[in-house]
Amino acid sequence: MEITETVHEPLRREFRITVGVRDLDAKLATRLEGIKDQVNLKGFRPGKVPVAHLRKTYGKSMMGEIVQEAVAEYSQKAVDERSLRPAMSPQIQMVSPFEQVIAGSEDLIFTMGIDLMPDFKLAELSSIALMRPVAEVSDENVMDSLKRLAAQQRTYEPKGDDATAVDGDQLLIDFVGKIDGVPFEGGTADNAALVIGSGSFIPGFEDQLKGAKAGEAKTVSVTFPGDYPSANLAGKFAVFDVTVKEVRRGLEAEVDDSLATKLGLESLDKLREAAQSQLMAEFARASRAHLKRALLDALDTSHSFELPPGMVEAEFKQIWAQVEQDIKSGNLADEDKAKSEDELREEFRRIAERRVRLGLVLSEFGRVNKVEVTQEEMNRAVVAQARQYPGQEKRIFEIYRNNPDAVAQLRAPIFEDKVVDFLCGQVKITDKQVSREDLFKDPDDLAKILNAN
Repeated sequence: MEITETVHEPLRREFRITVGVRDLDAKLATRLEGIKDQVNLKGFRPGKVPVAHLRKTYGKSMMGEIVQEAVAEYSQKAVDERSLRPAMSPQIQMVSPFEQVIAGSEDLIFTMGIDLMPDFKLAELSSIALMRPVAEVSDENVMDSLKRLAAQQRTYEPKGDDATAVDGDQLLIDFVGKIDGVPFEGGTADNAALVIGSGSFIPGFEDQLKGAKAGEAKTVSVTFPGDYPSANLAGKFAVFDVTVKEVRRGLEAEVDDSLATKLGLESLDKLREAAQSQLMAEFARASRAHLKRALLDALDTSHSFELPPGMVEAEFKQIWAQVEQDIKSGNLADEDKAKSEDELREEFRRIAERRVRLGLVLSEFGRVNKVEVTQEEMNRAVVAQARQYPGQEKRIFEIYRNNPDAVAQLRAPIFEDKVVDFLCGQVKITDKQVSREDLFKDPDDLAKILNAN
């Protein structure tokens, strides 16, 4: 085994690592010898299968496992021998052909690049003072919530043949969607119920059906959003032939015990308590989100140090890919539309630098203060993910069981939230009473209000 350092920079190291064929073969021989007495193959007595036959039967699959283990082992060895502190997982690139390595005809040669944690001093938490916006759940808030629940339980009745559709009406429609004159998959439906103003169809679809009457045929032209879930439809112009079969008016449900019963509760008082509890939880989440934003802003301004260039570049590429998609689909924010590409690149690179800086700061605070994500917390997170895909739970569990990168992605936000909670317990926090409307404003707009007071 040979480890050669090829790049030595303050926050970056790269290595070329070679593991000889003989070393790999010795590992394979040891593993085959270890299973010899456990294998039962047709034509051989238990424990009497020749190692040569085991090599022929299992050698390739076992060598694949050995190669993966060797990459992990010797990558870690390069890090440990030099007492390096990685800032992120190493980037591995195979040099020798994988098939020839597992066939035993070539040495295992791969490169490893790794960004290093910069040395920096963590800010004194006692010097950070934050303002946390809080709002009380009023009786009016609870009643508004109950009215929304009642609206969701409304029923519909026909308005009559000559009635025209207005906001809030439900239409029963048949439609056929076409792109370039050709019907597309998923673009056809019969007896579809659509509430005008619900925003449940493609933007612009519902507006073109206002004023429609039962029995009327309409042509609706829309452009699918650039971020539409079906990639083959995103950004495409489509024409829908729509037949309106019926126009229905909504009948509001009363806010009473019968509404509570429909929702599975025994009385209106119980429903009111449930609505209040839900609103309190929503207010608390919004309050915490603003506090977290203020904390991250304070940490960002309190730390200045050189950033690993590889991490910044990787983060920027991820951000810029989304920006390019937004430009292509016309979804770029209004304030960014007048900016040149160079201006946008500079702005989003600063965002990438902020994210990397804060990630490193939070990671270091977590390490120093021994903040850890428990296995129980990970198990709960995996179960929560699986519940989002009914019928596919087993596949989701397998993904997280066999994919370390998926586990790392699931762990990262849990770790971040735990570090944020720890830090919020160390800094000075002053609660500031605000209205419900202000609590749910954009963080920048709310910050202006808090600072003005």
